[in-house]
Amino acid sequence: MSRWLDFDRRLREVDEDIQKLERLLAAPSISEERRSQVRAQIAEIRQREEQIVREVFSHLTAWDNVLLARHADRPYTLDYIGAIFDDFVELHGDRRFGDDPAIVAGLAPLEGRTIAVVGHQKGRDVKERQFRNFGSARPEGYRKARRVMRLAERLGYPVVSFVDTPAAESRLEAEERGIANAIAENMLVMSSLATPIVAVIVGEGGSGGAIGTAVADHVMMLEHAIYSVIPPESCAVILEAFGRDPKRGPEAAEALRLSAQRTLELGAVDEVIPEPPGGAHRDPGGAAERVKKAIIKAIQRLESIPTETLVTARYAKIRNLRHYEEQ
Repeated sequence: MSRWLDFDRRLREVDEDIQKLERLLAAPSISEERRSQVRAQIAEIRQREEQIVREVFSHLTAWDNVLLARHADRPYTLDYIGAIFDDFVELHGDRRFGDDPAIVAGLAPLEGRTIAVVGHQKGRDVKERQFRNFGSARPEGYRKARRVMRLAERLGYPVVSFVDTPAAESRLEAEERGIANAIAENMLVMSSLATPIVAVIVGEGGSGGAIGTAVADHVMMLEHAIYSVIPPESCAVILEAFGRDPKRGPEAAEALRLSAQRTLELGAVDEVIPEPPGGAHRDPGGAAERVKKAIIKAIQRLESIPTETLVTARYAKIRNLRHYEEQ
């Protein structure tokens, strides 16, 4: 079992112990002496919890980061939108084929300014996951996002993009409707969009599905998010070095060096946002507050830069993303 999975199981058990004691504490019949004992027990358990978190998170592997980025309780785009913005008016459809629930897009107020928001949305239960296609967007999703970003450009609104997708939809119907073209057009438009763009990788940033909404002036990722050209299991299937075996995904994750810090060192992102102890899923409100502060700070800085300078610098930044070794 992964060290982190074992840790997550232990932490859930600790949470259950705390919840039982808190229910006992709320009982009207409990004596003051017993109440004092319960409070002491809770304090002791919380101290043990902090110790477990420090112990495990000081030795996370690349595969642990993958599991954290995919955690079922991790906040998704709509969770962040609800916590960060005062309101959200969602816009639907690409005006060409239809609507794609895997990408949400619309307008939202933030600190007195209007922001255009786009983002991948996964689902919490089986029904919603199927409805959202597990966050894998189709061509119409990228075209919808592009339509909203073009609207932002016309109205002078900054764009904030939340990235959280294993990859773009790759089935036949997506190919028939031009998925590669839709992603390429988004990259083209975002590289020259005359308004500030901030992208935040909040979970999985997978392949072209992520890049289709992640071209930005300032790209941030959460501490335990991942950003990769390919999911590790797919990498293991493709490369002979891993025996073309998807079960060797953990080894591929190590080879891909899937960590936010490594991605920052490579220059693929500009900032890493620290997560609450134990990961964003342990404290969604705390994670959202950190993301909100980072977004506001980035937008304030970008809005102080002349538009022409901003667009020129963005394009140059994209063109300079090339790290390779010759042998």
